[in-house]
Amino acid sequence: MSVVINVNGLRHRVQGAATTPLLYVLRDEIRLRGPRFGCGLAQCGACSVLMDGREIRSCVTPASSAAGHRITTVEGLPALYDGKPASGLHPVQQAWIDEQVPQCGFCQSGMVIQAVDLLSQHKHPTEALIRTAMNGHLCRCATHNAIIRAIKRAAKSMA
Repeated sequence: MSVVINVNGLRHRVQGAATTPLLYVLRDEIRLRGPRFGCGLAQCGACSVLMDGREIRSCVTPASSAAGHRITTVEGLPALYDGKPASGLHPVQQAWIDEQVPQCGFCQSGMVIQAVDLLSQHKHPTEALIRTAMNGHLCRCATHNAIIRAIKRAAKSMA
């Protein structure tokens, strides 16, 4: 298969089987390191990316299904935000830094992607809504309280 996909605003022609997971194309062909392989079953969220602004699990999404859609990884988030933050980061990324969220960092790309999706739908999410939205993302370092603080901070800065 040869398919053209739009990733972080750039068009890429990729080769491979139609069933090749998008995650493999993003990491192995396009050389992006944000999305990570965690479980391979769409249960941990480490591979999360945005497809047309909505969070998907790239480990179970065939790359062929990305044709005609806008794929955004954590690397492409600054360009997604039209508020042009001074730091060159998306407000969620900046909030992650300000709240010192990451420990090992393995799951953080997927967590940030989910937070961006959440804030695109809910400008002022409650703590309960944040917890529900982030429930499908696993963090073994237990930074969940810092994640909640960061999402609240990002929501406030984006308001």
